[in-house]
Order: sequence, then C-alpha cells, then structure tokens
Amino acid sequence: MLFNQFQDLQLSALGFGTMRLPLLSDDSGTIDQEELDRMVDAAMAAGVNYFDTAHPYHGGKSEGAIGKSLARYPRESWYLADKFPGHQNVHGVTELQPEQVFEEQLERCGVDYFDFYLLHNVNESSMRYYCNPEKHCLDYFLEQKAKGRIRHLGFSCHGGPDALKQFVDQYGKDLEFCQIQLNYVDWKLQDAKRKCEILREAGLPVWVMEPVRGGKLASFAEQTEAEMHALRPEESCAAWAFRWLQTVPKPTMVLSGMSNLAQMQDNLKTFSEEKPLNAEEIAVLDKIAQGMLGTIPCTGCRYCCAGCPMELDIPLLMNMANEMQVGGNILNLMMRYSGLGDGKRAGDCIGCGQCREACPQKIDVPAEMGKLVDAVAAQKSWEEVCRERAAIAAAEAKA
Repeated sequence: MLFNQFQDLQLSALGFGTMRLPLLSDDSGTIDQEELDRMVDAAMAAGVNYFDTAHPYHGGKSEGAIGKSLARYPRESWYLADKFPGHQNVHGVTELQPEQVFEEQLERCGVDYFDFYLLHNVNESSMRYYCNPEKHCLDYFLEQKAKGRIRHLGFSCHGGPDALKQFVDQYGKDLEFCQIQLNYVDWKLQDAKRKCEILREAGLPVWVMEPVRGGKLASFAEQTEAEMHALRPEESCAAWAFRWLQTVPKPTMVLSGMSNLAQMQDNLKTFSEEKPLNAEEIAVLDKIAQGMLGTIPCTGCRYCCAGCPMELDIPLLMNMANEMQVGGNILNLMMRYSGLGDGKRAGDCIGCGQCREACPQKIDVPAEMGKLVDAVAAQKSWEEVCRERAAIAAAEAKA
C-alpha cells in the first residue's frame, strides 16, 4: 500500500468511502454486513487505514455498518472520518443541530472521537448556513476538536472555484484539509484544476472524492477499452483514473466508494505501487473526457432526492437522459423508462427547483427534465413497439 504524510500521520493513499456499500440481493436496500466485513478485512490486510462515512449515507445506516466492522480491530489501527450535513439545512429539510448530530454519529459509529471530521458539501447554497455566525456551526466543531473528540477538522466542497476561494479565505485558517471532486473529466468540467491551485495556495491538503465519477469512468465502449487495454493490459479502466491522480494533481487522500470485494481487490492492486501515465496514455483520457463534457454531470449522490415533492428518482432520470444523449440501445432504454410507472417519469417534475439548489454539480434539473421529456417523445415507447410487434404477428398469423 502506498502511503502519504499528513502532519504526523502516515495515511494510506487509498481510503474506503462508504457511500455505496454492498447490499443484500433481496431489494430491501439493506447493507450486506458480511460482504462489508470481507471488504474491510481485505483493506486492513493490505494497509488501508482511512475509512470515510457521513450522516446521510445509506439513509443513515452507513455509519453503524462501518463502525461495527471496524470495531473488530484495535481502535489505534484505523482512522475514521465523518461529516456534518449542514448542506441539508438550506434545502427545506428540518434543520439539523450540530450538537445532536455529532452525538448521534459517535453513538452510531461506536467511537469516542473521530480522527477526521468534515463540514459536508460546502457550496454556493450551503454557505448561507455554514457562514452564518448566528448558527455557530464551525465554533461548535472547533470546541469538539479542542476537547479531543475531533482530531482533525476539514470540509468537503462541491461548490465552484469562486465559492471555494471565498470559504477558504474566510475559514481556511481553522481547517486542515479539503475534500473535492477530482478526476480527469472534472479537471476541466468543474475546473478542479483551479480548485487544487486555490487549496495549494492556502496550504490545505487535497482529499479526493468521486475519482471514477460514481462508476462512470470504470467502463467504456468496447473500442475505447481495447485502446486502453493495448497500452496497459494488466489494468482496469478504473485503475487508469487512479493512475491519472498519481500523475497530475497527486492528492494526499483518494477515496473510493467500493461496492463489492472485487472492486476492493482491484483498487488494492492499483494502490500497491505508483505507475504514472505517460503522454500517450494521458491523451487517451483527454479524448474520453472531451467526449463526456456534453453529458449531464450527475454523480448519483442523491442530495436532490431528499426534498423532491414528487419523490422522483432524479439521478436515475439524469442517467437515462445521458444514455439518450450518447446513444446506444435506445429501445432497451425506453423499456426501462416506461417501466418507471405513472408519477415517476420526467414529465411529472413540477419544476419547483429544490433539486437545482441541492445539486452539488449545479445541474439545472428541471431544464434537463424538460429535455428528457422531449427526447422521449421523439422515440417510440416500449409499449408502442410491443403493439407494433403484436400487429405484425397477427397479420402473419392470418396470412
């Protein structure tokens, strides 16, 4: 395992993010604790010592699951990071109080302190809460740090460079690290390059989230994968994304939200050594990034879903819109879209805009919903195809 120095600590270069944990196969959404334990065992055996969770992950179940799994190991052998979801306090959700949430998180995780703690999802919208002196949010967590209940305090940021700069200028002196979305697509798409520069100037180490963009950089069209395999036959597409991070920005911590043991094993292999990309290989990723710049940059974080009055599965619909845009098996896509049922399709969006406010990627969701409605209208629905096939079959039977 590769390690990076952070103050007086040696942190594994790979951190285990617990936003997308393995689930049981019964469609209940229940975390598969046995599979999670196997993943943690593999991680610990390979030298991973950093584990990241958050209050809303898996509907509040992630903290307890990872805490239970880590409790099988000595407390000094791992570092646990958790986050305060202040971003939820500006999107119509009942306001969460730092004191109540923090105590609940310690209990859920079964720990007396957090090694790392973050203000979650600082952005242009949530800064209305985080930067409000009347809320005393940062003051409370600085107090917990002084008491030893937080060892290192930082923040995660989905905001643009200007918002990041404003927040760092105002509060950077009190914080020790920053977690941003960083990968070879967002280097340009979200101007992550400038964000890294802002953090470097402020002396704040970079933590990486979404290194493979919610899985979107883990698999590609057959021709693209063949090109990558010809240059690096021993490495997966996901490994290329991690190798890019070893080549260009070189962050202190890279978090990967692994969902099964196979993903864990592949990542452990990647982080067993540094193998930076050469110019030819970087050119391949630049071409992939350029092809993705026109798609909707949804990562499936689901922040938009919490306050949707229509209870739409917005990430699913955004993913369908991207599939519609890039082409492929449109018939299969239309079948899936039709199967969503009444009240759950893009046309059921009422355009209230809460999703746009909640979105870390600043996606104009109502506008994209409208585009998807138009795109679907231009296609044949699965029901129409079935009716056409039935009519043809009936005509052939008469003949």
